[in-house]
Amino acid sequence: MAEPGKEEEEARPSAAAAAEQEARATKYVLITGGVVSGLGKGVTASSVGVVLKACGLRVTCIKIDPYLNTDAGTMSPFEHGEVFVLDDGGEVDLDLGNYERFLDVTLTRDNNITTGKIYQSVIEKERKGDYLGKTVQVVPHVTDEIKHWIQSVSSVPVDGQTRPADVCVIELGGTVGDIESMPFIEALRQLSFSLGKDNFCLIHVSLVPVLGVVGEQKTKPTQHSVRELRALGLTPDLLACRSAQPLIGSVKEKLSQFCHVPVENILNIHDVPNLWHVPLILRNQKVHEAIIKQLNLARSAGPPDLRDWTQMAESYDDLKKSVKIALVGKYTNLTDSYLSVVKALLHACVACSLKPSIQWIAASDLEDATATSAPDAHAKAWETLKGSSCILIPGGFGDRGISGMILAAKYARENKVPYLGICLGMQISVIEMSRNVLGIKDADSEEFNSDTPARVVMYMPEVSKTHMGNTMRLGCRRTFFRRTDCLTSKLYGSPSHVDERHRHRYEVNPAFVAMLEKAGLHFVGCDESGKRMEVVELQDHPFYIGVQFHPEFKSRPRRPSPPFTGIPFTKITKSENSVSIKLPNIVR
Repeated sequence: MAEPGKEEEEARPSAAAAAEQEARATKYVLITGGVVSGLGKGVTASSVGVVLKACGLRVTCIKIDPYLNTDAGTMSPFEHGEVFVLDDGGEVDLDLGNYERFLDVTLTRDNNITTGKIYQSVIEKERKGDYLGKTVQVVPHVTDEIKHWIQSVSSVPVDGQTRPADVCVIELGGTVGDIESMPFIEALRQLSFSLGKDNFCLIHVSLVPVLGVVGEQKTKPTQHSVRELRALGLTPDLLACRSAQPLIGSVKEKLSQFCHVPVENILNIHDVPNLWHVPLILRNQKVHEAIIKQLNLARSAGPPDLRDWTQMAESYDDLKKSVKIALVGKYTNLTDSYLSVVKALLHACVACSLKPSIQWIAASDLEDATATSAPDAHAKAWETLKGSSCILIPGGFGDRGISGMILAAKYARENKVPYLGICLGMQISVIEMSRNVLGIKDADSEEFNSDTPARVVMYMPEVSKTHMGNTMRLGCRRTFFRRTDCLTSKLYGSPSHVDERHRHRYEVNPAFVAMLEKAGLHFVGCDESGKRMEVVELQDHPFYIGVQFHPEFKSRPRRPSPPFTGIPFTKITKSENSVSIKLPNIVR
């Protein structure tokens, strides 16, 4: 018979086991920003994640956006940059694209927290009676919901494993002091207090400007930013100072004295040739040692192995040969509107030892009307287009600039210029062929002209016509190749199907498919029903591809998106009677 209390003693975990269990619990690294927005908190968060992952730790990410929108789906690219689409159909902030590309993880819509989502959840609970008649307030109900959301999402693996990640990097959007972010600041203050210093590390990203006249690096903006952060109950463990040039030693000492942060914990993220250098400069400043010490992760982490990352960053710097790629779009005044497209081109170019030279062309500048209203802009746009090695038309919504896109697609078709159309770009190629080859002069998309009798692009029947948010065909969908010997299939390695992310509410009208194929525009990919067209290729053209999906969203630095690997690198040799194609070595 067991001694009294012995069974309870055996069942009770030992101190060592309890410590190990505590060490295994997900730790948090919070990234906040001060002074001004647009400092690069997203790249900083991604880079910190890269360094921690290189130490052998498993990392997940959360982006907090304090705006009242439920998600980014209905926001203008001019105001907020691109809308990044996830596998589960989530329309999220572009920083989640940075996380996925840097860390090679697959996030969900819940990894993007917005004020709209939090308040929607709280109000739904109130309506169901979950608060038992209490007065629902920002504190504690909204802050509790924020904490619950963070802890729930951080426990979901994003790297294909079964256990939760070791570290969750949280980026708080906006600038400290914004009224919209106050509930999140308070929730994070409570979370840091309840978790304890061993489980919570705060990195504050701030600006150290240089005044043109004085030429001195100024610390006062950062001092004020840290003071405001501490007044709200959060004290930074590390400072990440953005500057044009490396900080001088005296500046670090001054920041340490006035911001109560050790000198060794003051990081400097100065301007670099390309963003892949940011994890390297953080590694060189031993950011991993500071975080690992703060979070008590020494047993789980080793020295960072960034050899492959270093080779990738340095190989880009060494590239000499460039390729001009004309990007004809609607939102070219804000290049972040096409951030994933730009990154996908970068990944593909580096893989083929080329440096991308993106020629930004506003589609409206190519239109005939612009020749009268702004002749200089019109002439420059056409000169740029004709001087480029290939043409890419990305996604977009609305009728502005559509005529210019059609002219660009026509130029690519007639002059055998490599062409890649993404989403809207594929639909543009269908409209152009219908008008200029089939002779259907009123061919158009229902999006631009709902009264046209020749709707070669039509509204998808299952999509809502009354609600805009989260009503498109979204997320990862399967595309089947109707012909495995087609060029697109070869770029992917000749599989029977591919899984890519979608974001559209219009599709090619099946009634026109047969006519277009007779004219030489072959629909080589479709969905599982066989009726929704996904991929087009032009017959007797070196490289003319349109895809309904968005391949840029799954492109990674070491795994470039296959459609992008073809467009700038197709080798064309012409004779009088034939055109032969030599695909790049990157083809998988």
